[in-house]
Amino acid sequence: MLCELRVENLLLIERAELCLARGLNVLTGETGAGKTVLAHALDLLLGGRAKPGIVRPGAAEAYVEGVFELPDMLRCELGERLPVDAEEVVLARRIGADGRTRALVNGRSATVADLRELAEPLITFYGQHEHRKLTLAGAQLDILDGFCGEAQLGRRAKVAAAYAAARDAQAALDELRELAGARVRELDLLDFELAEIDAVQPSEEEAIALRAERERLRHVEALRGASLAAAEAAGADESGIASLLATAGRGLLAARGIDPALDALGERWRALTYETGDVARELRSYAEALDAEPGRLDAVEERLTALERLERKHGGTIAAVLAHAETCRARRAELADAEVAIEQAIARLEQSRAQLASGSAALHKARAAAGPKLARAVRVRLDELAMKGAAFEVELTEREPGATGADGVEFLIAPNPGVPAGPLRETASGGELSRVMLALMGVAAAGAGGGETLVFDEVDAGIGGQTARAVGDQLRDLAAERQVICITHLPQVASLAARHFSIAKDATRTPAQTTVSELRDDEVVNELVRMLGADGDADSTARRHAEEMLRAA
Repeated sequence: MLCELRVENLLLIERAELCLARGLNVLTGETGAGKTVLAHALDLLLGGRAKPGIVRPGAAEAYVEGVFELPDMLRCELGERLPVDAEEVVLARRIGADGRTRALVNGRSATVADLRELAEPLITFYGQHEHRKLTLAGAQLDILDGFCGEAQLGRRAKVAAAYAAARDAQAALDELRELAGARVRELDLLDFELAEIDAVQPSEEEAIALRAERERLRHVEALRGASLAAAEAAGADESGIASLLATAGRGLLAARGIDPALDALGERWRALTYETGDVARELRSYAEALDAEPGRLDAVEERLTALERLERKHGGTIAAVLAHAETCRARRAELADAEVAIEQAIARLEQSRAQLASGSAALHKARAAAGPKLARAVRVRLDELAMKGAAFEVELTEREPGATGADGVEFLIAPNPGVPAGPLRETASGGELSRVMLALMGVAAAGAGGGETLVFDEVDAGIGGQTARAVGDQLRDLAAERQVICITHLPQVASLAARHFSIAKDATRTPAQTTVSELRDDEVVNELVRMLGADGDADSTARRHAEEMLRAA
């Protein structure tokens, strides 16, 4: 429910504050007094576009604020924007003189889209031409489903979920099929690279050993010369180190047993002599072993070239090559399972389509049963709204299954007896559409009403007399379960209000100024007399008529 509406510097209104109630709230005033300004203020709260020049002359900005009772369904959506114990939500718009606007939710900046989304479940606006939304197929479908009852909303939710699942499954299947050609090319590349790596069978240990061997083979003559020269110097001939050590050691051997200290040194000397001879022999063996098999260097170079080619292609090291091979094998296995993935996607798609078809059939069954009942109920209401004998029908047509099922809905009307019924959007006049809207909302309010607060901007234009009273009665009936705000020029409607606001313009001021005030008791009578087009004399017929209208309400 809209509890309070505040407007500042909006066209003719310098400042206005309305404290609204449940039930029927009416706003009345002379033509040109500014009733449509309040309608535009409400439209701004719904995220509507600010009209050019909407800011009152001389003001820096216009401001519109609506304080709403907080429904439970919005509490979770607002999250951290609200204190835990909050009982209301405040939506506001600031419009600068330069045309820029700011949206606010509970004092915090928000986008206009946020405002529109939050306002949608709170308030529904029907301007003088907004009732043409009934001509849209989607709105007509919502009205019919609302008339079907809450169970239909559950069916629609299941169909919407099945449709979304089918759409996702189709998209996944299309993607898999689109990638089929690329998958074959990628498989060929993976097979080629794996075959190349498997043919070489790289090993980190082998690469290290081959590089060491290549160094030896490249410097074999230098290694042989160094080893033979050292072996010759340490050799056992008279000039060799080993021979000299043996000769010098004879004296130490002869003195053995006399002094333990010398004996120890003698043992070390003998070990040195033996080690020198042993090193000389190993050096000669090393030099002889350097005579490798012919072509060995070429074989090592060829093997290392193959390994290094793989390293350059796949990461710079043998470890990277081996890791790439594992990645290729995993990807090849993944691609090999693509056919299975396609089969699974097809199965999911078929399952979702089956659920969509089943759910759509359930929706259609309920709609087919409810359509004639809705039509009969609307015809009864239209009789009350001075459209006696008007034909009204609900036509279902088959269409491609979607989020709302497989039905198209068209409301057909023949305002005059004997005339074939035609689509509402083509047949009914503006006044007839207004009455059809009221009839539909009265019969299927859950589907047509939207938010808890309904706003009508001169929806009663072009009617009068008993029809006007019937319109007022239906507006009051709607207001029995929710809040209705009606901007009206009809005293028959205004007399039924639970709360009455008057809009008056003072043209003597520059710029002109509009004020909004709540009327009570005699003030309401005076306003009804004005709306009847008479003076307010205490004994006037118009005043007695106004008082009678209030008593009859």
